[in-house]
Amino acid sequence: MKRATAILGAAILAVCAAFLPATIAQVPSGRDVVKPEIYASLDPAGRGSSFQIAVVMKIRPGFHVNAREKSEDYLIATDLKAELPAGFNSSEVVYPKGKLETFTFSKKPLNVYQGTVILRMPVTALANAPLGEQHIPLKLRYQACSTELCLPPVTIPLDAVVNIAPSASAAKLAHPEFFAKR
Repeated sequence: MKRATAILGAAILAVCAAFLPATIAQVPSGRDVVKPEIYASLDPAGRGSSFQIAVVMKIRPGFHVNAREKSEDYLIATDLKAELPAGFNSSEVVYPKGKLETFTFSKKPLNVYQGTVILRMPVTALANAPLGEQHIPLKLRYQACSTELCLPPVTIPLDAVVNIAPSASAAKLAHPEFFAKR
């Protein structure tokens, strides 16, 4: 009897183990759910000019991320931060308004982003900004969820590249599809 129980237990364990990799493979990483792209509104931007950096978040269908203005304290809001190098200043990131959606796991509608959303960071190249190609390190933090599960929050390092010219008169508009006309 003990031997039969041991064989049955081993068989059940083997069947469960056979299905486990398939189950794990179906759960994506939070990094795989959002594809961020980075754009600058000027190319080049001149010393003394103000421009914007846009982070375009393309969220996989069937998933959402919590909006910046979260609807519950326990939710993790979308957050964009910059580590500005010398010669640059920035003001507050402009986050889009989220959309209230109802999910089976919450009695209350949640404020979320779905599809494609654009976060915009206003930046000024100061008179002493280094010339040429400059890199502005960014960190994008969000938590992606579907109707069935929430993935662990992730922080993704991003790199905004901007070319700096000697004067603001050299600045040229770029990527108008992501930036409002001035």
